Amino acid sequence: MGQIKPVLIFDGDCGFCTTTANLIREKSSTPIEIHPWQFIDVTKYGLTQAQTMDKVFVVEGVKTFGGHRAFAKILLLQKNPLLKLAGALIMYTPIAWLARPGYRLVAKYRHKLPGGTPACKIEPR
Repeated sequence: MGQIKPVLIFDGDCGFCTTTANLIREKSSTPIEIHPWQFIDVTKYGLTQAQTMDKVFVVEGVKTFGGHRAFAKILLLQKNPLLKLAGALIMYTPIAWLARPGYRLVAKYRHKLPGGTPACKIEPR
């Protein structure tokens, strides 16, 4: 029986997010399924559309990682030990205390980042 790939779920309307997802697809040393939330049934992964509109997710089996933890999980999945270390550091306090607002800052201004478009702008909740 084959191992189930982790799944990255992102905002397909955002150019910055799409560029980042394509970079992950191209550079990942571990196979990751990658889907814009707009083209899948997110409830299949235990998520709501509102959640996936708010942040990126990585689903691995029954575990779900959102926001900064999703990027930490992607790093943890890599074969490179330095990337794994970076992922572990991002996942746990006190680094997570900085990573969480850092993710929110990037998400808030993603429309101004390379690849970003006006469609990338999200309104604060």
